[in-house]
Amino acid sequence: MPTRVSCARVGWYHRTMTEVRPRRISLGRLVGYIVLAFLLSIPVRIYIAQPFLVSGRSMTPTFLPGDYLVIDELSYRLHAPERGDIIVFQYPLDPDQVFIKRIVALPGETVQISNGRVTVVGSDKRSITVLAEPYRAEGPQRKEVSTTTLHDDEYFVLGDDRDVSADSRVWGPLVEHFIIGKVSVRLWPLTRIAVLPGEYRFENDQLR
Repeated sequence: MPTRVSCARVGWYHRTMTEVRPRRISLGRLVGYIVLAFLLSIPVRIYIAQPFLVSGRSMTPTFLPGDYLVIDELSYRLHAPERGDIIVFQYPLDPDQVFIKRIVALPGETVQISNGRVTVVGSDKRSITVLAEPYRAEGPQRKEVSTTTLHDDEYFVLGDDRDVSADSRVWGPLVEHFIIGKVSVRLWPLTRIAVLPGEYRFENDQLR
């Protein structure tokens, strides 16, 4: 609504006075605004982004308990997940639980783990990636040896703190439809705000 302006005649002059009155919002209209804001937020929560709070230490030192993250749910509708992405997903053995891990191997690849060293053989069986993982927590590594070949819709995910992480070494490859999205922003704590926190690319680790 335009502001109401009133004119009062005083002697030989006209004085213009502007009256600004606060608009009173009825309770019904306020409730309507709240409902509208809620309805508008639903598509954002479902299709674009969701907030999550980290619980547990399987991704230390990259993420700590209490870190507040925003998950990008849109990007994977446009392109496939990549090696090095940190993702949030439904735990395959109990979809009501939500996990956070890092992708280390892609569909069709073969993952070889030997005493903490991770080697990925490409789907062409020729290219080999020996992962350099500077983000990993320091400490003793499990004395384990395993080989896993992924299907066309599977990813191999690991926690950054391998000694305490329950991941694809324990419950197997992650099928793509369980993926919720990629970690895009850390909003809390304020001293550690970051965009794409912990993201790592492996291009320089290719061996031929």
